Amino acid sequence: MRGTPEELAGAMPAQDLSSLSHRQPQQPGAVRSRWWRRLLVVGGALVLAAYAIFEMWLVFDAGGVTWPEYVVLVLFALTFSWIALACTTGIAGFCVQRFGKAPNWLDAPLTGRTVVLMPTYNEDPARIFAAIEVMAKGIIEAGEGEAFDWFIIADTTNPEVMLQEEEALLAIRQRLGDKARIFYRRRRENQARKAGNVADFCRRWGRHYHHMLVLDADSLMAPKTLIQLARRMEASPDTGLIQTIPRLIRGTTVVARVQQFATRIYGPMVGTGLAWWVDRDGNFWGHNAIIRTSAFMACAGLPELPGKAPFGGHILSHDFVEAALLRRAGWVVDIAWDLDGSYEESPPSLIDMAVRDRRWCQGNLQHAKVLPAKGLSWVSRLHMVTGIMSYLSSSLWLLLVLAGFALALQAQFIRPEYFPDSFSLFPAWPVLDAEKALWLFGVTLGVLFAPKILGLVHSLLDGDCRRGCGGAWRLLRSFVLEVLVSALIAPVMMLIHSGAVLAVLLGADSGWNPQRRDDGSLPWADVWRRHRSHVATGLLLAVAAWFNSWQLLAWLSPAILGMLLAVPLSYYTAASGLGQRLKNKGWLQIPEEAQAPAIEMALEQILPWYQERLAQAPTLAVLANDPVLGRRRLGLIDPIAPRLPGQVKVLDAMVGTKLGDSQDPAQALAFMDTKEQAWLLSTPALYQGFLALGAAVVTAEA
Repeated sequence: MRGTPEELAGAMPAQDLSSLSHRQPQQPGAVRSRWWRRLLVVGGALVLAAYAIFEMWLVFDAGGVTWPEYVVLVLFALTFSWIALACTTGIAGFCVQRFGKAPNWLDAPLTGRTVVLMPTYNEDPARIFAAIEVMAKGIIEAGEGEAFDWFIIADTTNPEVMLQEEEALLAIRQRLGDKARIFYRRRRENQARKAGNVADFCRRWGRHYHHMLVLDADSLMAPKTLIQLARRMEASPDTGLIQTIPRLIRGTTVVARVQQFATRIYGPMVGTGLAWWVDRDGNFWGHNAIIRTSAFMACAGLPELPGKAPFGGHILSHDFVEAALLRRAGWVVDIAWDLDGSYEESPPSLIDMAVRDRRWCQGNLQHAKVLPAKGLSWVSRLHMVTGIMSYLSSSLWLLLVLAGFALALQAQFIRPEYFPDSFSLFPAWPVLDAEKALWLFGVTLGVLFAPKILGLVHSLLDGDCRRGCGGAWRLLRSFVLEVLVSALIAPVMMLIHSGAVLAVLLGADSGWNPQRRDDGSLPWADVWRRHRSHVATGLLLAVAAWFNSWQLLAWLSPAILGMLLAVPLSYYTAASGLGQRLKNKGWLQIPEEAQAPAIEMALEQILPWYQERLAQAPTLAVLANDPVLGRRRLGLIDPIAPRLPGQVKVLDAMVGTKLGDSQDPAQALAFMDTKEQAWLLSTPALYQGFLALGAAVVTAEA
């Protein structure tokens, strides 16, 4: 049983960020973005930010601006500019969704070859192979099966999961027969993580294919969407990448359902608006996108950044950089805002979100070293700044809260009294224009909530969406619940992101851990350990504010409340039982729950079969004692380069020595840890030595 097709080697050189090479487009007009769209959205955001910053200046200028107030003003300018761009992007998206015209739907038969890549790292093989089967069946039924190959590129390091992946490959090939070409490769060494995984595929098999459609382990795409992406690539010779806007599905916990409701109701506004104004300078989010293979190999090879981790070394958030390099070389990077049928899943808990965001935070902050690269379009640079700000903004918000708090304390201790007896949303800083401050507070809330409100309005006006959410009343109450839960979560995530930024700045590397996909529950003790610093921060702020004045405590209460409730909030929003009860009562319902997409229903039907089959996957001990099963997987081991004289890998030596010291397979496995067993499964010579050890025992017993 062979896992892969014949290799067709191709070059994918690492790009030089200090030099530039540019291709000549086939249709020059098709690669140019429309400037007036940027003027409307980015220019509008700048005008809005300038107005708010000027108003804040007037708030402080009533009695002269002091240096602490300058600090607050700078922090406010940075944070408000961030939400202003999201606001104008959401307005543009609303207009396009309501009044715009979607691109033409193409129906020409496919002539090129597309490979669907499924990178995986210790993920659930049953979920992965079940998803591939239902997508492949849909493509076959649509009459385009010959145009697609399916390739699982694994970086799995868990030996049990490795053997389950191989069993799943055998199962899916038996079920689909010769109707689909399904391949599997697992690397022995996970160099450069996911980006290195995809690059390894490109160098060895990329030249077989015109396009590669990259998924994630939790991705699911409707066959019509897969086919349409391939058709759009064939119809546009200057397009290098088309990114879809995935929707979240299959959420079971409260936090997962809140995320999927938000991305379904508000996400299309921002996503569509972004696609509209960035135009040909789109972005790549790492999955659910189709890429022209030749363009990617020629122009998107990632260099290693100078220095050590966390800022140097392999680029973790590779997707933004790859899109920027493609665009730099003259390829169109498009965002297909109109395509439905692109799905993914969300982390089930705040803790899982924190683990994921820690890795993303490091990768996005790395982009600071890519920003000066020669020849990048200013929009590509803005994408990277946006990625950086998605984490840095939390630190800025925290600093803004602390700076405002410091001003209030300064007022309390320097002068007799600066808080009025009546309630006020803002502390009475020395000579503060309270009327302008209240007006600015309202403007800030309006800008912050504009994308949500526009998304709600659009969903209420869209009959199918409104009915899919259970009607107007259920949609409205779900909107209120989402806002409340998100408001409670926001201070906790602010602290989590601020801690991640601090850890990166202090030189800590994120590592690489697989994500949980379903129930995110943890014992109370673990939840307390993860959130005790957040609770302590809330207590400290509450006590300090109370000793200053009750008005300051009231002003800070939204942030303090989320911090104080961090432990029960994290515990209960991660429990699938509470999430299921909300679902049964229609809270946070989305149209994909009222009427599940056909591809999701097909997945749910076939998934139990794969789970049952893979529960019976052979173990290493079984393989050693069954010559047929043991030899069957030899063809699935990825070939490795011959050892150079004088060079010995530590794991080769350790596993080889332990095999030599063993009397039987059981003893060999007892000598080895999980990492060594994985190395054994991934090294042909060592694995054959392991089989020989089992064969010797069988012969002796005979």
